[in-house]
Amino acid sequence: MNYDRVYNFSAGPSMLPEKVLEQVRDDLLNYRGTGESVMEMSHRSKEYMAIIEAAEADLRDLLDIPENYKVLFIQGGATTQFSMIPLNLMRNSHKADYVVTGSWAKKAAKEAKKFGDIRIAASSEDDTFTYIPKLTREDFRSDADYVHICFNNTIYGSHYSYIPDTGDIPLVADMSSCILSEKIDVSRFGVIYFGVQKNVAPAGCSVVIIRDDLLGYAPEDCPVYLDYKTHADNDSMYNTPPCFTIYVAGEVFRYLKAEDGIEAMHEKDVRKAEKLYSYIDSSELYTAPVRPEDRSIMNCVFVTGDEALDKKFVAEAKEEGMINLNGHRSIGGMRASIYNAMPEEGVDKLIDFMKKFEQENR
Repeated sequence: MNYDRVYNFSAGPSMLPEKVLEQVRDDLLNYRGTGESVMEMSHRSKEYMAIIEAAEADLRDLLDIPENYKVLFIQGGATTQFSMIPLNLMRNSHKADYVVTGSWAKKAAKEAKKFGDIRIAASSEDDTFTYIPKLTREDFRSDADYVHICFNNTIYGSHYSYIPDTGDIPLVADMSSCILSEKIDVSRFGVIYFGVQKNVAPAGCSVVIIRDDLLGYAPEDCPVYLDYKTHADNDSMYNTPPCFTIYVAGEVFRYLKAEDGIEAMHEKDVRKAEKLYSYIDSSELYTAPVRPEDRSIMNCVFVTGDEALDKKFVAEAKEEGMINLNGHRSIGGMRASIYNAMPEEGVDKLIDFMKKFEQENR
């Protein structure tokens, strides 16, 4: 760890692996002997085509993406997908079922209501989004065009410990804040999408993994850029893509492969999270509101129960080189986002600080 750098617990944009940042630094003025930066490179050049093709190949390898799925790199974050999903997938009944487990799932459902008949199949808002509803096939309408879930809830710190059974209804999952932290069976989903700024790359791009048979159903009046088929037919090159962000994403994918893949990263992520939750659960000052079985290993939310004390905690942690520990503005408290790039010593330092803060503020 470079101790000139702070430990950044931001939920996004978030930490990137130092090895990747060092590689990006070394490539910045002259990418691999081309004499130019990736930021200056034509997206149609053979040099850039090699970058985006390698990024897709490595992501496919990391996630074992089946051949009948397209991988699309699209400008904008996951919020853009809140509109693209219903525009492209409401192809028969124009009905969709949404499970609301946090702010982003709620926003996704609200946006989808502009395009069709949206039903909230289940919600955990009754208990401030502190749990994940247990769902069965019978919870969804048989004629729904798709079911939408948010697999990891960044703001509230909850996570699906299972993949809901939707039968033959396509399951759509926002995985923005947990992608690449665990192995997933891509074939269980019709669409997986994620903004890259949490666990993959700088902001500015979303990645969509979509099954082939779900392409081509956007209405005639759908804006061309919001039609998934536009991107699939043009290999994510319909227009100038977010070139630099995709390049950094590719470097992260390459780094993960060199670090023994997602399984090895998941072991480390679980170890970090278990340390932190174990201390919180043993503490007399801090509380983690999410039910233990539904806790996120990426976003750990905790509170003292005293708003002024929470603010003091965040301020003093910053003085100790640990930044962005404040909870989301909508709920307050604290949130430690411990994505793949957060080293284990960062979590250890946080726990040491939490112990010291508790002793001084009993």
